[in-house]
Amino acid sequence: MTGLATAFRTLAVAAAAGLLAVTGAVAAPAPPASAAPEPKAPREFVALGSVDPTILQEMRYTTDHNFVGEPVDGYRQPLCILTRPAAEALHRAQLRLLARGYTLKVYDCYRPQRAVDHFVRWAKDLQDERMKKEFYPLVDKSRLFADGYIAEKSGHSRGSTVDLTIVRLPAAPTRAYVPGEELVDCSAPREERFPDNSVDMGTGFDCFDTLSHTDDPRIRGEQRANRDLLGGALAEQGFVNLPEEWWHFTFKPEPFPSTFFDFPVARRSVAGH
Repeated sequence: MTGLATAFRTLAVAAAAGLLAVTGAVAAPAPPASAAPEPKAPREFVALGSVDPTILQEMRYTTDHNFVGEPVDGYRQPLCILTRPAAEALHRAQLRLLARGYTLKVYDCYRPQRAVDHFVRWAKDLQDERMKKEFYPLVDKSRLFADGYIAEKSGHSRGSTVDLTIVRLPAAPTRAYVPGEELVDCSAPREERFPDNSVDMGTGFDCFDTLSHTDDPRIRGEQRANRDLLGGALAEQGFVNLPEEWWHFTFKPEPFPSTFFDFPVARRSVAGH
């Protein structure tokens, strides 16, 4: 009897195999592996607004108004994220400035590595010069790496670097950029270049020009006083300026001096911190 049972089972398997061959049916594929979750920020990172909601935020890389001309990879929401020590230091600087009738305004804070990679791809595409007239009118795009305007790593990705300016209170609104509008040289006189509610720093933000060097001797009078006001308020709280960019400051000592993060700029990245 056992031999007959075995034979019947063998015939059943063979018949099933034959039916598959005739009908062309195939076994159901295994379910796909779930996508890896987006990385989140370490707990040392916070949204600046949770530390100081009075600091203005104009996050340029979530918009079309930047040197690339489109929203940059990794910027999901217009949100400033920083390490907590950097955010708290900005808060202290803000208190000093508020007492003098000014407020800080940030343009960029933590920057994911995928955004830096986007900049690198853009810089290598020498045909894409849609924003040249405003952001780098005097620089040949082929020189952006050699001249130090674009690099494959950025201190912003470590979380303690911020691009910012100051605005006199009460803060006037800044009009929205309209894609395709006529562009004006970022180093032109303030009344000619794209309107910004910040005080006059001599150039616009992200201006690829030597006039953006913090101590450029051509910057005098009110423009020099404004740069000194910004630099002095931040230096008192431990920030160090990048000499080539009046708007660029890094808090020292950095909590993550050698780590370049890639979590997206989004509220969920710092949820619960």
